Amino acid sequence: MNYNEALEYIHSVEWLGSKPGLSRTQTLLLQLGNPEKNMKFIHVAGTNGKGSTCSMCDSVLRAAGYKVGLYTSPYIVRFNERMCVDSLPIADDELAMLVDEIKPIADSMEDKPTEFELITAIAFLYFKRHECDIVVLEVGMGGRLDSTNVIESPVVSVITGIAIDHTSVLGNTVAEIANEKAGIIKPNCPVVYGGRDDVAFEVIRSKAKETGSDVVRTSLDTVNVKEMNVTGTVFDYDGMKDIKLSLCGSYQPENASTVIEIMRVLNRRGFVIGDGALRNGLAKARWRARFELLDSNPITVFDGSHNLQGVTAVAESVRRFFDGEKTVVLMGVLADKEWEKMVEIICGFAERFVCVTPNSPRALNSASLAEKGKSLGVDSYAANSIDDGVAIAYSEAKRLNRPLVMLGSLYMYGDAANGLEKAKEFIK
Repeated sequence: MNYNEALEYIHSVEWLGSKPGLSRTQTLLLQLGNPEKNMKFIHVAGTNGKGSTCSMCDSVLRAAGYKVGLYTSPYIVRFNERMCVDSLPIADDELAMLVDEIKPIADSMEDKPTEFELITAIAFLYFKRHECDIVVLEVGMGGRLDSTNVIESPVVSVITGIAIDHTSVLGNTVAEIANEKAGIIKPNCPVVYGGRDDVAFEVIRSKAKETGSDVVRTSLDTVNVKEMNVTGTVFDYDGMKDIKLSLCGSYQPENASTVIEIMRVLNRRGFVIGDGALRNGLAKARWRARFELLDSNPITVFDGSHNLQGVTAVAESVRRFFDGEKTVVLMGVLADKEWEKMVEIICGFAERFVCVTPNSPRALNSASLAEKGKSLGVDSYAANSIDDGVAIAYSEAKRLNRPLVMLGSLYMYGDAANGLEKAKEFIK
């Protein structure tokens, strides 16, 4: 099996949206010799901030000298990004080899694994064979029934924050969703909560008490941002001064503060992460599509904010970075999100609103987005393609001398970034 055949097989596995439950993953891993056993994990759940938090944990641990596995989703440009060892994505030939090994086992299962379950099993096997010191493991969706939750005793469980999302699967209230996320908490394993919602925290604290687990809440009120622009941030947190962070976004100092708490827990559990490694790792951390600066003339950023909470955070970042200046906004979104409320927020900082349709069967068509923008009094345009939309938005941003903010689904990052390069060549 070659690389393309491996990807074709992975994506051919019946997805059915999702099939919550652990039994398929457990059965598959048992046949593979349970590669997840005896590995050390940081298990990260949450509505928003999971990816950035995982990336910063990975960077800090590597700075401290550990061999680190990183499992995240979805990928931004290339599938291999979903599983990395020491920041390097899995090689094409190794992915093909692992899929070739797993395929006959998965095919023989009466209750066949979903695509995400199959990928999770591949990742566990990959990390085991590379003898990672620790794996930073991002939950796909929810927590309790997510396939990553087959692990038994993580070094620390992390819940970054809770908001209303995936209501058809996780519940309709913050408390219900928090209960699903809290399902990753294991007996006698410490928990770090990085969110602001007190209702969610009470659910998490109650679950931690039931399992005999200590719980730490990030002291978000002690976050003091000293400098913030599109090239990075300097902030203080809970006694630590002048922490430098390369990641942009008004929300990133809070994510970084949660990472500091995670590292404090790891130090109490036998790891050695010094102040220098912590600072160096945070300063060097990179994570694409989170208020990422793509160009400086005009200033062009991309943020994969895919729900109401994410768009609210983008609005705060725009306010901070651009001092109330109106922007040109390009957006594509999935139809199962609270997109009308998201557009209402966007129209508060958009002078022009260019709408596109992401390449996903769940995508909302650009015309519906544009109609909503027009109803709110913002000059809105429905583009026929992402390339066309980016070209129009980039041209308008240059003409008006305004920042360009591209946001919405992570599924459109690659297309938007490619479209921007084409637009820059065409529009001088």
